[in-house]
Amino acid sequence: MVVRDTDVIVVGAGAAGLSLVYRLCTPPPGRPVPEVTLVDAPAGPLRPPERTWCFWEASPGDFDGALSASWESLRVRGRDGTASVGRPAPFRYKMLRSGAFEELLAGRLAGPGAPRRVTARIDAVHDTASGAEVTGVAADGSALTLRGRWVFDSRPPRVLPPARTTLLQHFRGWFVRTERPVFDPRTADLMDFRTPRPPHGLSFGYVLPTSTHEALVEYTEFSREVLDDAGYDRALRHYTEHVLGLGPFEVTATERGVIPMTDGRFPRRAGRSVFRIGTAGGATRPSTGYTFAAAQRQARAVAAAYHAGRVRGPGRWTRSCCAGWTAGESTGPRSSRGCSVGYRCRACSVSWTATPARTRTSRSACARRSVRCCAPSPNCRGCRDGGRPTDESDHTEERRLSDDAPP
Repeated sequence: MVVRDTDVIVVGAGAAGLSLVYRLCTPPPGRPVPEVTLVDAPAGPLRPPERTWCFWEASPGDFDGALSASWESLRVRGRDGTASVGRPAPFRYKMLRSGAFEELLAGRLAGPGAPRRVTARIDAVHDTASGAEVTGVAADGSALTLRGRWVFDSRPPRVLPPARTTLLQHFRGWFVRTERPVFDPRTADLMDFRTPRPPHGLSFGYVLPTSTHEALVEYTEFSREVLDDAGYDRALRHYTEHVLGLGPFEVTATERGVIPMTDGRFPRRAGRSVFRIGTAGGATRPSTGYTFAAAQRQARAVAAAYHAGRVRGPGRWTRSCCAGWTAGESTGPRSSRGCSVGYRCRACSVSWTATPARTRTSRSACARRSVRCCAPSPNCRGCRDGGRPTDESDHTEERRLSDDAPP
């Protein structure tokens, strides 16, 4: 059995995991670099193939050196072919391949302070008295145990949370190379509704040209059920031949994906020292399926909180339900600051011990999810609103990532 101790463990080396590792290992001047362990899945079904991420961003951006392409002009086509073109300046629509992203960050993180990378299948993540523990099987088949002060888990949820609405955005794409110049590399087609309408849901084409002869062409559906490979290929063949009229072309690569589109609540916190990030932590926008930009905001917020020492340890943390704390029997001994008062959260059944100095409720305490705001008070605007602040603050991103509050 291999046992290793570290400051931070990040499970999953996708966009969310890699981005968080990058931000943690590049602290502000004067801040120490934490010891970070990144756990990547072994080759096989647990490791996804190379993927394409797209997002809007003003230039220059952090990852411009790894982009496959970017566009300042975007187009949407109706079922009759009518085109609407927009230019969302100062933003550009950017296309980033996962392989190029990994290579870029690997170069930036090389040298002193580089994260330790472990290849393993993770079976369990759970809290311990001093942090959290990750257990699984290493690439060589040996048992693996990692212990860290904090764990950030980006593995996708096995089951989607309960919701009023749950759809799937599922797609298959072809990277094509044509014999004649048919694409305009200055304009990306976000939605082309000249595709056959499915029995349930909607469909559209998606074209990202990287040159006059090359593009990523995707067929996308919003529906409750995915198609089989033959279904996607029929739709792509119809779209490329009869709608786009590409003429002779070759398919140089393919990709496919399924993105949940749901109003279900994804808890950000899975324990005292365990957090969820990426899609598992609610980073996917339910109306569009975009995730990459939100994953970057998550990574920056988590890293900023960590470097500033705002991530609280066991015994000094709260959930997103400050209005749900109820006084009960004392759960701790007297302290030098006064008599301890015990509180138990009705929503999460977690006990927390507070001294009188920490039971003072205030607007700033609620907005910052401070340990001071554990007792409900009719004089606190945050508590009157169910523990949520009445306006946004500088701590919004930190709050969203450090508790279960929905965005």
